[in-house]
Amino acid sequence: MRLKILDSGHGFGTKVLFALIRAASRQRVLDVIKLVKYRPDFYGTPMSEVTQEAMRGASPWSVGDRELMAAFIAKINRCEFCTKAHSAVADLAYGNRTKAPAALSDLESSGIDEPLRATLVMLGKLTKEHVLDADDVRAVIAAGASFQQIEDALAVSFSFNIIGRLADSFGFSVPPPRAFDAGAKYLLARGYR
Repeated sequence: MRLKILDSGHGFGTKVLFALIRAASRQRVLDVIKLVKYRPDFYGTPMSEVTQEAMRGASPWSVGDRELMAAFIAKINRCEFCTKAHSAVADLAYGNRTKAPAALSDLESSGIDEPLRATLVMLGKLTKEHVLDADDVRAVIAAGASFQQIEDALAVSFSFNIIGRLADSFGFSVPPPRAFDAGAKYLLARGYR
């Protein structure tokens, strides 16, 4: 169900910002931006900081790897908007338009490195079943991931399980591919703040 608050619940300053975004990008303002700017003190600013740290903070994972994790989580949650958005950023970060789609299509035969593959399997289980056990973590460590990589991947999982559910709850519209390409360039350059 689409909540009208995303389209009409913003103050004058935010409406001016949205007009500038539309003029500069020649795209409609994405619903995720509308959500972040609606009650920024309650959700937008704190969640942007958490997501920025998870996605762009210091990590042994590359930006492309973390964006692929976000897309993978979104795919499991069946959030079309988030899957497309973060696949586009992963593609751009990797400089490779086939790596993210291959992993999202068939993780086992995608050719991604074993630590990342095992981590995605762990994140998939957590996303589907809402639980992990010591054996799940041991499997990721045995695949070559470090404790820091596991911790960082769980931070990505936290952010994108929340964001994906909000996208579905608010009925985010799915824009055309050119909007995802523009958004990917912005996210890669500026991050989540």
